[in-house]
Amino acid sequence: MINLIYIDNWLLIEDASRYLGIGKTILYTLAREGKIPANKVGKKWFFDKKQLDAWIKASKPVESFFGSVEANIEENLQIREPQREAYQRLYEFFKAGGKKAIVQIPVGCGKSGLASIIPFGIASGRVLIISPNLTIKQGLFEIFNITNRQKCFWRKRDVLKEEDMLAGPFACTLDTGNISVCESSHIVITNVHQLAINTEKWLNKFSDDFFDLIIVDEAHHSAADSWKKVIEKFSKAKVVNMTATPFRSDNQEIEGELVYRYPFKRAAMNGYVKRVKSWYVAPSELTFTAKGQTKTYTLDEVLKMKEKDWFSKGIAVSEVCNQNIVDNSLEKLEELRQTGTQHQIIAVACSVDHAKVIRSMYNSRGYATEVIFSQMEEDKKLSVMNKLKSGEIDCIVQVQMLGEGFDHQKLSVAAIFRPFRTLAPYIQFVGRILRVIIQNDPTHPDNYGHIVTHAGMNLQERLKEFQLFEKDDQKFWEEIIRGEDPKPPRKVIAGETRMRLSEPAVANSEIVESLIGEDFITSDDEDLIKDLEKKLELLGLDPRDAKELVLKQKQGEMIRKPAAPFQKLPQKEWEEARRRLKEKTDRSAGILLNRLELKRQGRKIVNTGVYATNDFVAAITLINQELKKRYPEPRQEWSLEKFKEATEKLEEIITSLTRTYKKKFNG
Repeated sequence: MINLIYIDNWLLIEDASRYLGIGKTILYTLAREGKIPANKVGKKWFFDKKQLDAWIKASKPVESFFGSVEANIEENLQIREPQREAYQRLYEFFKAGGKKAIVQIPVGCGKSGLASIIPFGIASGRVLIISPNLTIKQGLFEIFNITNRQKCFWRKRDVLKEEDMLAGPFACTLDTGNISVCESSHIVITNVHQLAINTEKWLNKFSDDFFDLIIVDEAHHSAADSWKKVIEKFSKAKVVNMTATPFRSDNQEIEGELVYRYPFKRAAMNGYVKRVKSWYVAPSELTFTAKGQTKTYTLDEVLKMKEKDWFSKGIAVSEVCNQNIVDNSLEKLEELRQTGTQHQIIAVACSVDHAKVIRSMYNSRGYATEVIFSQMEEDKKLSVMNKLKSGEIDCIVQVQMLGEGFDHQKLSVAAIFRPFRTLAPYIQFVGRILRVIIQNDPTHPDNYGHIVTHAGMNLQERLKEFQLFEKDDQKFWEEIIRGEDPKPPRKVIAGETRMRLSEPAVANSEIVESLIGEDFITSDDEDLIKDLEKKLELLGLDPRDAKELVLKQKQGEMIRKPAAPFQKLPQKEWEEARRRLKEKTDRSAGILLNRLELKRQGRKIVNTGVYATNDFVAAITLINQELKKRYPEPRQEWSLEKFKEATEKLEEIITSLTRTYKKKFNG
């Protein structure tokens, strides 16, 4: 019989070693690394026998861990409806011998939480979770990290008992460590680039059967070669492809069987996503110039012309149309802010230069706005993001940025200043305003959002496509989705390859007498009536009035007066006009070099006698010299009108400089 020394039901290290049947050195290492329940008093370790019993129970081999730990999922009301339903469908799918599954859950409904419960009862070994980027990877690791007591999903939602987490499940990333860390973990979380780009560093070090289950987040990327390389390496593993927008990437289908889909409509009804309305600036008259000809269009004609790419692009970059989108988006912002919450706007532009034009419009109206785009320096991006999250700015204008993994609930107005040719990028952008501010409260005034754009950009077609997807998901899944808009090259986004400063087709003026609106997520009359009945009952009113109220609302379908123009602050407008002249001068310098077929860091112009460090600086110098000839007084003394006039002269200036320097270079 083993003689155990008890001190208030605690064991010393020698006795705990005998009780567990492991060596003291191994036990000491486990205690020091926090992998076994223990307390250190002075220089001695003490072990509670009850905690050791629980640890033994939880210390299952990796292969059997997820099959033997009791997880509270099916009847756990702290887990959201789509998470429970998706888990059940996946369990049944894999139990029946399925290999690759697809799950579609809208943004804000808990894909990360779903990922954390999927392994239980399904995985027969280690789990690999693949994210498309570092932001999502970090967020996933936080909810899988059992030592993070505030964010760990299993703790927050009572999925696992405390005693069942003594020996896992442990999660790790591939940021540090080596293969031995992965062997000691139940879950490995990585972004795809860490595995697929440098295969010798990680991918080839894993055996082909190292993982039994692979969960892919934002799976519409999974058709790409880098993702396929990882999936093919672990070909025997079960695969779950999760996505909020189940659209094809690179015109290829996501592999797998659609096992579960949670409609946006149900998400909105349950308060998981905001209720969103789409608004279109509708001009009764619009004057448009293209190919040197000017024509005035009625609203009906605008709605017919919007299908032509050159027309919708001209609307997108026209200042008069942009101004009306700005004013109406600000009106929606102010309506939302009546609750006291500082809701914010996210806008999307065609190019960096276009984004700066829009920024100036918002700033001139007294709304602090910043631009963010993919080629920005990382520290500048971080600064803009910090301003957004701290509430220092009212609006952020993006170009090829703020996609998956970006969560900021106070973004509630989406101002669209560019056409979207396909549904996927449109939905992904709109998804940035879908996250609710007040959880699980579909009627709270802070849980509403607005999309504001122009009727001439053809975005009504994207909304129709989305509504078809909601009504007939399988047909739409197979027939209509064709992936992302092709991303323009970096130089096109930055405006470096464009040969002119102004657009060949633009709107010159418009008279706007109405704002046309429609629900982003359509509900059947029956759903609307049930929802309104609940609201009326909560207010102590007769729920039988709901049907009549719904019918009345549908008769007066969302035609509103447009916003009155927001006042511009003279000082802000002057500051932005000066800023735009400098930005436009820099852009003009790039276009001048493009026309002369010169590199920015070259010295061909410099060698003609222009004092500058390189040809880009030389081009800026030449343009400013020409401006100085036309407007000799110091810029600090210029009027607003003079800045605007000088900006308009830039096209003429670079055309003249192009002719001059082509002659010089050609002798």
